[in-house]
Amino acid sequence: MYAVIFRATIVETDERYGPMADRLRRLAMDQFNCRDFTACTEGDREIAISYWDSLEDIRAWKQHPDHREAQRLGRDRWYSDYRVEVVRLEREYGRGAP
Repeated sequence: MYAVIFRATIVETDERYGPMADRLRRLAMDQFNCRDFTACTEGDREIAISYWDSLEDIRAWKQHPDHREAQRLGRDRWYSDYRVEVVRLEREYGRGAP
């Protein structure tokens, strides 16, 4: 399994931000086999972590036209900086539901 970790500093959001985030989450889950997608914001910092079975699904999701548009808006309007990390999950453990 893989995780995509997205971290960003928010400059400004607009009326497109919330609907776009919702649409991308649904897209990842419904069309690209994303197992889980969690995002949170604290102050001007945002982090989103999504879990995937394959790198192919991650690449396909990244190239989808809606995601490409979100990337453009992120660079041009919403974020002053961002970082994306794709990591392979080596081990998972815990207690109870995630």
